Amino acid sequence: MDPLGARSQFVDVQTLPTWQQQLGEDGEETPPQDLSDGPLGQQSFPSPFPCRPDINRKIVLTGDVALLNCTAIVNTSNESLTDKNPVSDSIHQLAGPELRDELLKLKGCRTGEAKLTKGFNLAARFIIHTVGPKFKAKYRTAAESSLYSCYRNIMQLAAEQSMSSVGLCVVSTTKRGYPLVDATHIAFRTVRRFLENHGNSIETVVFAVSDTEEPVFKKLLPLYYPRSEDEEKTFLPLIPADIGNSEGEPVVPERQIRIAEKPGTLEDDSEEENLDLDLGQVGNHAFARMEGDVDKQRKLILQGQMSEAAMQKQHQRNYSRWLCRARAEDLSDIAALKALYQTGVDMCGRTVMVVVGRNIPVTLIDVEKALLYFIHVMDHITVKEYVMVYFHTLTGEHNHLDSDFLKNLYDIVDAKFKKNLKAFYFVHPTFRSKVSTWFFTTFSVSGMKDKVRYLDNLQQLFTCIRPEQIDIPPFVLEYDARVNVPVQTSDSDFFFFLNRTRIFLSSKPYKQSSL
Repeated sequence: MDPLGARSQFVDVQTLPTWQQQLGEDGEETPPQDLSDGPLGQQSFPSPFPCRPDINRKIVLTGDVALLNCTAIVNTSNESLTDKNPVSDSIHQLAGPELRDELLKLKGCRTGEAKLTKGFNLAARFIIHTVGPKFKAKYRTAAESSLYSCYRNIMQLAAEQSMSSVGLCVVSTTKRGYPLVDATHIAFRTVRRFLENHGNSIETVVFAVSDTEEPVFKKLLPLYYPRSEDEEKTFLPLIPADIGNSEGEPVVPERQIRIAEKPGTLEDDSEEENLDLDLGQVGNHAFARMEGDVDKQRKLILQGQMSEAAMQKQHQRNYSRWLCRARAEDLSDIAALKALYQTGVDMCGRTVMVVVGRNIPVTLIDVEKALLYFIHVMDHITVKEYVMVYFHTLTGEHNHLDSDFLKNLYDIVDAKFKKNLKAFYFVHPTFRSKVSTWFFTTFSVSGMKDKVRYLDNLQQLFTCIRPEQIDIPPFVLEYDARVNVPVQTSDSDFFFFLNRTRIFLSSKPYKQSSL
């Protein structure tokens, strides 16, 4: 107990300024790109995180979580609840030895769970203990889901216990290797969605951060908690493509099932649907986007009168428009094709993306939506070096993408797509596909020809990517074992392919790493 008349070291959260009150006080950071003019500043679709002053008044950003005088604070630890990290050490030091004895009774805590103890000598009445995931790029989706579970279970426990205020530390500690920016995105969107859907009883949520973490939190807060309509519009293009579902939980497009509202029935309002479709096209062309004279801009480019910097800026704006559309549209029908997915890493540790040619019904799908889906999936992959594996196995005429579509895709995507693509493995090519690819990479696009590698069998692919690092469709394994194994000279290779094919065919459906 503090001496009579002495100032307490604990901080009353009711005295701290809320995030809404900080508007205009500490100087808002300017986005890293020019968003004041052009189409980026005038988006035609609503923000997934609109301005909500009532929610912003519940958000507080401050320092040491152990000093907060609120209903509960969060402690991040390991599975045995004995982790030594700055947050946990500070909490244990102030709470006293009784906390350690209490933790022994809990018998540990699994990753993603949250467990409750008393606050003992802390100003907070309770402590919510949680265990964040260990981050590995190979298991990125699992780590995202676990970290989401941490924050979700914390908020759920606070609501169930009728807590009015909760202090959140950064669950993803440095020791666990989770990138701070990625972890902050998950924390913000999970808390935001919970407050929207279930947070009526919670009055205050405090994000307690260190000096090194504070700049990241201040930079990303306006994306999920805009304090004005101007701030909402300014930061809308910076919201990541992956914002999870209605609860903020990470979504794997390949695992989504689209169910018709009334399957087996015909709608009578076909005219209204056609009208809606027609109206949906409004705003897609350059005039509706108030883009200026596009033809004049293109003419200047052809005449060489536009600087390279201006050309790059225009290209970036064009890509950003496509990316914003990809975030806004429902692409679940394209995702259900399972034609594009992320798997493990290659021998050099680079992310591997797989394209299955036979799963692309070109004559039946909306090609523009397919382009949007490719951009949506690949945007966060291409920030680092990656490789692509294209299975041409058993493709027919109805599976071959038009060269104009591929050229359009190549022209639209951001420079990072082209720069960070290190290899394109073309598996089971035919003579015709080799000729088409040669013409396309020679005359239509630049810089791709040297990255294409033709592989006649999976044995060659496994010299670049280990078998356990890539998820291969069963029909590809079966085809390769039937066509290529007889020409192998080694009996061990023959049995390797037979066994691998048998294992994959016996597991239905075949496993895919999530995006």
